[in-house]
Amino acid sequence: MTKETIFSKIIRREIPADVLYQDNLVTAFRDINPKAPSHILIVTNMLIPTVNDLTADHEAALGRLFTVAAKIAQQEGIDEDGYRLIVNCNRHGGQEVYHLHMHLLGGRPLGPLVA
Repeated sequence: MTKETIFSKIIRREIPADVLYQDNLVTAFRDINPKAPSHILIVTNMLIPTVNDLTADHEAALGRLFTVAAKIAQQEGIDEDGYRLIVNCNRHGGQEVYHLHMHLLGGRPLGPLVA
């Protein structure tokens, strides 16, 4: 099992990132390869590789992913027009970094899917 990811280093501020929010459960920062005008990653501070690895002990962090997403959407000015939240799981689901994270995308009409 992975013990370290690039997100772990961002959480610890060992590598630079445009961090928008951080508390004891989650960290949010801008994606370095944005797919929309607002593209923010919200990651659990605890390394949880995939959705399949979740337990009831993680529920507080999961709830925080969503409350932070709503807060950042408002700060970005995309809450009124709408935005998309995406969580990918494993290879077929498009997961590239095996550290649980949510994509917050908005700032333009996104259509049925983001490619």
